[in-house]
Amino acid sequence: MAAEYTMQEMDDLHEEGKRLTYPRMIIKEQCGTDELLRFAAKHTTYPPAELKGALEVLRSGLVWMMANGKSVKLEGIGTFTPGLALKPGAEREEPDGSGTKRNAASIRVGSVRFRPDKQLVADVDASCRLVRSPQKFARQVSPYTSEERLAMAQRYLETNPWLHIDTYAALTGLSRTTAGRELRRWRDTPGSGIGTYGGRTHRVYVKRTED
Repeated sequence: MAAEYTMQEMDDLHEEGKRLTYPRMIIKEQCGTDELLRFAAKHTTYPPAELKGALEVLRSGLVWMMANGKSVKLEGIGTFTPGLALKPGAEREEPDGSGTKRNAASIRVGSVRFRPDKQLVADVDASCRLVRSPQKFARQVSPYTSEERLAMAQRYLETNPWLHIDTYAALTGLSRTTAGRELRRWRDTPGSGIGTYGGRTHRVYVKRTED
């Protein structure tokens, strides 16, 4: 059994009008818990029901550990880390410390990040047999130039406190991945007027006052 891949095009953010290609695996379907447990049961002496019970205990352990401020590393699988977010309706604190302070009642666990173990990635690679698919993905191209997209971001931040990657993608017609890469480029470009607030999954883009 083989996995299929195709070569997808994307815009080169460093050279206007140039296109790059990168390989993308075609995900044909999603494996559910029961299917995975049936597969595991064939390679152990444990029936699927016992494996499911063990999985539920493991899930409970993950919840308890992360709820108590711990990340959880499963050897050969990866690391789970909880991330916080503001509850709906709660305003962000100002970066300079002025304004209302956020207390625990206005904060929730908004995400759990997973970072795969390097050995897991290596094992998937070693077990994977790829064949090229005749299927092609449609290339998502923005109808605007990079200068026009920057101006759109700047105008948006004139009337809004922050700009999310999803919002920028919707405004410009870029894919979410390309929109994130471009916003990071604006952040690192002197004079762009684009800065950041927060980090990782909670990063948003804000208006930056240039010195």
